[in-house]
Order: sequence, then structure tokens, then C-alpha cells
Amino acid sequence: MQQSLREIVESGNDGPVLMMNLNRYTQEAAVGARILWCTPVFGQAVGTQHIDEILAVWYPTHKTFLDLSDAPGAKESYRLRGACVAYAVIHRCSGSNSPLDGNG
Repeated sequence: MQQSLREIVESGNDGPVLMMNLNRYTQEAAVGARILWCTPVFGQAVGTQHIDEILAVWYPTHKTFLDLSDAPGAKESYRLRGACVAYAVIHRCSGSNSPLDGNG
């Protein structure tokens, strides 16, 4: 997926993107942190994929998403994520008509 995102960035046609993160956490994930906001998953209407939470994160551009790995503190964040997240899938969705712009 990173390669296709880089192609979008380099195309000159980069724009808003919404990333849907589906996470399942390890038993060891209880590290004393407090979740301030989340949407838990209560099961699936179709399928059997077990996940604990869905996060929707809007980015102004695909480049912004790709640049996360170079952000200050990213190395530690990825280390902690690796200790807590047993399984994750990130779906790329349209960032247009976001609730943030008043059109969603």
C-alpha cells in the first residue's frame, strides 16, 4: 500500500484521505494508559473478524500520512504500538466530504 500512496503523492493529484484503522489488542496491552475516545466493536453483522476498536483518522493529504514515520516521537510510538496491537488493518477511504469540512 505504501507504494500506491507514494504514487498518489508524486502524481500531483494528492488530496484528503480517511484511514480506517481496525485494531485487535494483545493481552499485554494494558500499560496504564487511558483511552480518551474510541468506538468499540460489538461484533460483526457479517463475517467473523475479531477486532477491538475502529479508529477513523482524517489526513489532509496522503503525504501527511506517509510522513508519520518521520515525525518526532514516531519511533517510540511504533514500538509501543507493536507491543499493544496484535492485529491491524488500515483501509484507505475517500477523505472528501469529511465531517471536518462541514460537508460530511
